This record gives sequence, C-alpha cells and structure tokens, in this order.
Amino acid sequence: MDDRLKAPVATADTGVAPLENLAVRSRALAALRAFFTQRDFVEVETPVRIPAPALELHIDAPPSGPGHWLRTSPELHMKRMLAAGCERIFQIGPCFRAGERGSRHTPEFTLLEWYRAHAGCREILADTEALVRHVAQETLYRTTLTVAGATVDLAAPWLILTVREAFLAWAGWDPVVDYDADRFDLDLVNCVEPALPRDRPVVLTEYPAAAAALARLKPGDPAVAERWELYIGGLEIANAYGELTDPQAQRVRFLACAEARRALGRDVYPLDEPFLGALEAGMPPSGGIALGVDRLVMLLCGAESIEEVRSFCPLR
Repeated sequence: MDDRLKAPVATADTGVAPLENLAVRSRALAALRAFFTQRDFVEVETPVRIPAPALELHIDAPPSGPGHWLRTSPELHMKRMLAAGCERIFQIGPCFRAGERGSRHTPEFTLLEWYRAHAGCREILADTEALVRHVAQETLYRTTLTVAGATVDLAAPWLILTVREAFLAWAGWDPVVDYDADRFDLDLVNCVEPALPRDRPVVLTEYPAAAAALARLKPGDPAVAERWELYIGGLEIANAYGELTDPQAQRVRFLACAEARRALGRDVYPLDEPFLGALEAGMPPSGGIALGVDRLVMLLCGAESIEEVRSFCPLR
C-alpha cells in the first residue's frame, strides 16, 4: 500500500474497523464531494425520519415511532427538489433497510445519490465513469483495482450489456418477454452476476418494464425501462434511472406495489402525496442514481465484507 495511505492499525478488539481502511474511506468521501462541487452540483440534506417511504416490493423500512420510518433512500425528497427548480444536486448520507445483513449488506449503510434535471441515463453513466475513475485516482493514485485476485481496469471501456443479452447468455431465457420476479432475482444472483466479466466495469441496462421501479419506460420500446446497474469486480454498486415523471403512472405503480406487499404480508406504507404532488406540479425530465458508498470503499480497500469499511457495524 502507498505510504500516503498508511494509518496506525488498532491492536485491541475495540469494535472499530481497520484504521487503514477508514483512512481510505475518508479520502474517498473527500474525492466524491470534490468531484461534484467542481461540476456545479449542490450538496443537499433531506430528512432521515420520514412518514412515507418509497414503495418497493422487497425493500423494508425500519419503523421509527408512530407513523414514521427511517428512509431507505433520499430519492423522493430529492425529486421534490428537482420539481422545485434544483438542477444538479447530490447527497451522501445514512439509509436503512430492515432485515438486510451479510457480507455486502447491513441495516444501516451510506448512500450517494445524485440527480440532473434535463438529463437522462446516458448523462448519468458519463458522470459515473468519470466519478469512479476520479475517486480511485485520488484515493489509490491509480485507476486499477484488485478484486479477488483479479485486476479491474477502470480506465478501460466499460462493457454495456442489456439484461436480455445477459440472461440469454447465462440463464437461458428472456425476462423481457416472460418476466417472473422470483426467477429473475434468483437467476440474476446465481447465473448472471457470477458470469459477468471481471476485467472492467460492467453495466446491465434495459431492465424489463415490470422491474422498472421508479424509472420511466424506454421511448419506442415500452417493454424495457430506462434503468441500468453497475458492477465492478462482480459487485453491484449503483442503480440508475431515467426518472419517471408521470404522476398518474407513478401512482398506479405505487398502488400495485402496495397490493403486492400486502399479499406478501409486508408493511404497506402511505403514499407520499407531497412527492406525487410535486410530479403533478411538473418535474423536468431527469436522470438519477444511487451508489453504495460502503461497497465502493470495499473495492478500494480490497475488503471482503462491509464490516471492514464502516467505523462500527452491527455484524461486528
């Protein structure tokens, strides 16, 4: 490791992550903020304790007193800011998801989200390529990573695959034509993700319309959504959308998700009426993305578990 990265290593079992990893994390956070401020983004803060989490089928918000939950993402509030006239905004902060625990998941984690008005998936992808290379260079002083013994070249052209191409190649079926949510999730984890190339970042794009979440459908091809996910070294670290701005379509999706959650015995959250009202008032065409800061730092550190890169972690 470069001498500039070295920090004292804790010798006692204090419950604190390795200090050399925390030094990398600190440099990475500084690099993230510098990247956005140099490009005229405004850093914002939105509420952490909220009355209406976004309705997504398999994401559960931890309760926080009567009628409130801890946010799973700052997305809905940040989109209200776009509707209010903000054009380039970013936020780095804590988010929470109940029941998520493992080497790549923890109930509390750090998320980076940024949004651009009058932009779409392609612009967000260009941002992401430049951002990841910038953070690696500023943190490690190079644009290569070593993940599970393999070298990942962040400066190489990123591989872009449609979900249809990836599933036909490695799972043997087309989820765009014959979508099944459970089968899709299982085959993504067990067949597609392990087969993704490791020598460069990989972008999976054009998700089936049924997996659009808060993304808009692709103009000219409504069978797929303007959604992509980024994998580096086989690790999924970001999820991007060309944002859905149609208030009626968004309400229909929320209500359908609420019914599906109710059928599964999951909590059903209230609709976020201020967010839907902001869409009614007019949110410009926009692109946005959520990037897992902890997972990015794992890659920078060569860590195998999220507990190695967070100061304190419930797994430890």
